[in-house]
Amino acid sequence: MATKTIDIIKETRTVSEELKAKRKEFADIKKLILKSLESEPKTIPQISEEINLSSDVVMYYLMTLRKYGDVETGEIDDMDEYYYYKRKSK
Repeated sequence: MATKTIDIIKETRTVSEELKAKRKEFADIKKLILKSLESEPKTIPQISEEINLSSDVVMYYLMTLRKYGDVETGEIDDMDEYYYYKRKSK
């Protein structure tokens, strides 16, 4: 039986435990943010308070989720300070 290239790559390359931990952390935070946005659009401080992470961490992950099309930017709040973010309709 012929060996597929992907099988050879999987056998010869390994993923460090540190990278595995970072990927898991990203997936966990992504889930928290998306779950927070299920009910209604929210600002960064609202999400931060709800999921108990600092605003800068939430902003980093939101920008990543926005870049890859999981969330979108909505209206700006009444004080013109923060945008509301919402899950992207699929």
